[in-house]
Amino acid sequence: MWQQNYTPVSDSLALSALVAAIPIFVLLVLLGVVRKPAWMASLAGLAAAALVAVLVYGMPLGRMMGAITFGAAFGLFPIGWVVFTAILLYRITLESGKFDLLKDSIGHLTADPRLQALLIAFAFGAFVEGAAGFGTPVAVASAMLVGLGFEPFKAAAICLLANTAPVAFGSIAIPITTLAVTTGLPFSRLSSGVGRICAPVSLFIPAYLILVMSGWKGLKAVLPAVTVCGIAFAGTQFVVSNYVNGLLTDILSSLAAMGALIIVIRFTGGPRPQSKHTGREIAVAWAPYVLLVVFVLLWSYAPVKAKLDSVNMPVNWPGLHNTIVRMPPVVATPSRYPASYNFTWLSASGTACLFAAILAAMVAGLKPRKFAGVIAHTAKQLALAELTLAAVLGLAMLMNYSGATATLGLAFAATGRLFPFFSALLGWLGVFLTGSDTSANALFGTLQVVTATKLGMNTALMASANSAGGVMGKMISLTSIAVASCATSMKREDEALLFRFTMKHSVLLASVIGLIVMFYAYVMPGWAP
Repeated sequence: MWQQNYTPVSDSLALSALVAAIPIFVLLVLLGVVRKPAWMASLAGLAAAALVAVLVYGMPLGRMMGAITFGAAFGLFPIGWVVFTAILLYRITLESGKFDLLKDSIGHLTADPRLQALLIAFAFGAFVEGAAGFGTPVAVASAMLVGLGFEPFKAAAICLLANTAPVAFGSIAIPITTLAVTTGLPFSRLSSGVGRICAPVSLFIPAYLILVMSGWKGLKAVLPAVTVCGIAFAGTQFVVSNYVNGLLTDILSSLAAMGALIIVIRFTGGPRPQSKHTGREIAVAWAPYVLLVVFVLLWSYAPVKAKLDSVNMPVNWPGLHNTIVRMPPVVATPSRYPASYNFTWLSASGTACLFAAILAAMVAGLKPRKFAGVIAHTAKQLALAELTLAAVLGLAMLMNYSGATATLGLAFAATGRLFPFFSALLGWLGVFLTGSDTSANALFGTLQVVTATKLGMNTALMASANSAGGVMGKMISLTSIAVASCATSMKREDEALLFRFTMKHSVLLASVIGLIVMFYAYVMPGWAP
């Protein structure tokens, strides 16, 4: 049994945190300065994490390899599986010639690319996030925008920025469910807390998106649509997360935003181009995405989900499961660190997407031979992206199980009265490392509660801050960069530019979340959950 040590360098938290951050520095330098592709940066970061784990933390080689392979398995399935099937679905519409009809249907609503971005990247993307999550909205929405004529870089950047407001409640609120399980706090209280933190930011995200896309002049031109979209989404997000059912937050918020946008577009969008296709033809073009929504919602329906989950294949990861002991103050008492991998081959969101793709191919009239060709093309297109996902999750799990991530968390926790601000940044760091708000909550949720208790702060607020701050780390995670890059067929050298572009927005918006948490902690504590 190997015990984690969170201050391995001269028993100093500060020095240990600097060393623990070496893999992150490697990622940042290779992506942001040297401009290497994401797959190269992720492999280099993984190598750095392995050296730190073994040479500094004294992690046994067997457990190091176990952590890497454990993370790689998560990267490939379910995350990589979702990406593959989502892109497959898009390519079916492309290869069958139905995407032109789909473009025409959106163009019939509005020819304005700013409004198209709001409809697809923000509103429809939020719906897919709420139903599926795990990279699906970025993959689907960015591919759709490219098909509508957006430049690959611009489409990827827009979708990454848009995929912030809904992330905490993604995949039927799985991140908050995970947070409730790991912290022992009530789901309803955490849902309320995350909603109260995120809703003020969701209010201006549509405007922020258009401002980045088109500048102040472009924002002014579509201000009514942007305003209504933000109010509809944020207002519904606040009400549903606090007073209805947190599980439905993204679904209902996105539907409200889409409905509001369509109404405003019809009244203020000006003359719309005449559709060249019949209603039936357009319905067939939208069939793949309608099928996606139907299958994902079916997969999340409790009785169906229970049946699908019954055939899951849980695996206690060899050489890693319960062979490491987590120590205080990361946990209340010394406890074994489990490493259970659940092969959800049937109940995974990616499998729901696969069924939608198969039926979509049949509806589109693709012959089996051509469908097989689409599958092969998709696999070839995503090869490096899947490698990136495996490497990044391997790095994240290695940092978790070696204790390096806990060292960084404790360094944030040492900020005292500023902890509410850095609490959000801790969640942001967790999502940057893992690419998942769910994983970040599992990683830092308990630490947030333990630290808040020691500092005499609101435990539910700090745990909620972890999830809310994490949503702003989504746009800079290498998994998201890889997904957006592949979905848009972006040039490999542009991945580093995309990372640099999103980084500044990510830091700014995460800081806004931190200030909101500070407001609840010190100015209006009665408003906190």
